[in-house]
Amino acid sequence: MIEAVLQRHSCREFTGGEVPEEHLKTLMECLRWAPSAGNVQPWFFYVVRSQQVKEDLAGAAFGQDFIADAAVVFVVCAEPEASHEVYGDRGRTLYCLQDTAAAVENLLLAATALGYGSCWIGAFDEQLARRALNISSYLRPVAIVPLGPGKPIIRFPGRKAASELFEFVK
Repeated sequence: MIEAVLQRHSCREFTGGEVPEEHLKTLMECLRWAPSAGNVQPWFFYVVRSQQVKEDLAGAAFGQDFIADAAVVFVVCAEPEASHEVYGDRGRTLYCLQDTAAAVENLLLAATALGYGSCWIGAFDEQLARRALNISSYLRPVAIVPLGPGKPIIRFPGRKAASELFEFVK
């Protein structure tokens, strides 16, 4: 697990290889088992293999064309009203987004553990993504995650020093 956390990186170059059905099912289970506030599970996931839809999603993501090169693209949607029913406005505006973020991180780590590249994309036009998949109005698309065999990374990007990020409180 620790290795997957430390090796995970944003992959923007895919080899064109496939993701076998067995691995796809594992990735879907990892999404399904993500934690959520009150176990509401306010999410829905589109699993896209259609080349045309992948190209439409790349267009919705302001020309991030590598999306269309991935073997599969997950579109993660929040269901704000499901969280609102239990937690009110905070559920609608925060918890459903935190919950989908946890699901995306599960997906990214599982992809890394299985040897795939992936990338969390939040920069996209929601209406164009909605149109590409005919997403219901009660769902909000919050992440696009292209995934598949990726080209090896040559150099990992740097990280801030721990001294800049942590403060111990006694």
